[in-house]
Amino acid sequence: MEWQKLEYIAFVHFTVNTFTDKEWGEGTEDPKVFLPTELDCRQWARVCKEAGMKMMILTAKHHDGFCLWPSRFTEHSVKNSLWREGKGDVVREAAEACREYGLKFGFYLSPWDRHEKCYGDSPRYNEYYKNQLRELLTNYGKIHEVWFDAACGEGPNGKMQIYDMEGYVGVMRQLQPGAASMGPYDGYAKDESGYGRETEWMAVPRFIPADGSLYEPRNVGQALGYINRPDFGSRALSVEVVTKHHYPWDWWVSENIVSIRPGWFYHASQDNEVKSLEKLLDIYYCSVGRGGPLLLNIPPDRRGRIHETDAQRLREMGKVLRATFATDLARGAKATASQVRHGHAAYAAANTVDGDHYTYWMADDGTEATALEYDLGGEKTFNRVVLQEFVRRGQRVEEFAVEVWDGQEWVEAAHGTTIGYKRIFCIADVKAQKVRVRILRSRICPTLASFGLYFAPPVSEILGQ
Repeated sequence: MEWQKLEYIAFVHFTVNTFTDKEWGEGTEDPKVFLPTELDCRQWARVCKEAGMKMMILTAKHHDGFCLWPSRFTEHSVKNSLWREGKGDVVREAAEACREYGLKFGFYLSPWDRHEKCYGDSPRYNEYYKNQLRELLTNYGKIHEVWFDAACGEGPNGKMQIYDMEGYVGVMRQLQPGAASMGPYDGYAKDESGYGRETEWMAVPRFIPADGSLYEPRNVGQALGYINRPDFGSRALSVEVVTKHHYPWDWWVSENIVSIRPGWFYHASQDNEVKSLEKLLDIYYCSVGRGGPLLLNIPPDRRGRIHETDAQRLREMGKVLRATFATDLARGAKATASQVRHGHAAYAAANTVDGDHYTYWMADDGTEATALEYDLGGEKTFNRVVLQEFVRRGQRVEEFAVEVWDGQEWVEAAHGTTIGYKRIFCIADVKAQKVRVRILRSRICPTLASFGLYFAPPVSEILGQ
């Protein structure tokens, strides 16, 4: 839950690829090619902070096997580069910069290693990988997320590796028990578009292959096919797989990943292809606004700095988001509900507009359709609607509508399916004093932790253009 509340996170792809102009390294690169001339992790952190991000995840090792820290277990690292005369440590500088700017810190450690000769000798490589995990989890302070993926290819010996993912996560749980793990069967990155589903379920059956080998590459592929289904998490599919295949239930979060540029690493040829502010805002509303955190990649350039164009775009995005969500027009509104659990004040509708996400409204058992009404105390203009279920009790709502009173009748302003951790609607400007949320379908008695209304001024006005 604490991880999901971060909402907006930076991915930082940086390695030898930055200097060879590649997306995937071969593992044969000379460490001396890694030579940032002005590396400044404090600039990275400052840009992230200005953008409104809450955490930075650094690619400590990508598929090329080059380590951004002086690992004791390989020579393919910064200790054999010319940068800082071989005495530098990018991971340490990034972690310290994050602490200075109040950001949480995590790292990506690629399971696939195209350099390490023991890759493909599964027992040996698994121990090698765990040793590197231990270095990163013990030498850099508090780690908040470890990012894995399912990348798996042939090693230098032509063999495929079988990952001991349970063992990897076990090391993490032992050394950094408060860290979230993102990878196969923990959470998942649905694709690389940054967009979440219109209907996004996070209380879902966990895929378990018949042979039980969760992390075997072909089973990862099967699982991705399962979780990428458009009806993933639906009531019908859930009933089918739980009764037929006996999958257990779990809480899976879809992390929405995308790069600010076409590539994941910096390429000078893409300096004019940085995503527009409008595109980034659309991605934000269709990721964070659909309940899943947004992991936005911002690759440093060959200097070791976030390029000026990227940095400016991110500052603009942060400024627009801060201006949009500065004032909750529904805070303290008079709130009533057609049904309150046991009629008890602990579950009253007023809990949805008190600014406390740990208080909530809840209906009685057996209630699947009900409504909440808000009197704003006077007409107010808004164009953003934010709802949050109290997901500590699970995800329940299957369909809902937001309506405004126009003086004569209720008029629908927004209609949706899932709410989950958070749902944001961008609507046309509306002026109203009374607003109603109708829960049309819920799997079990619904909850609502937060209801908010906001007004987003024109972007040109916010940026002074």
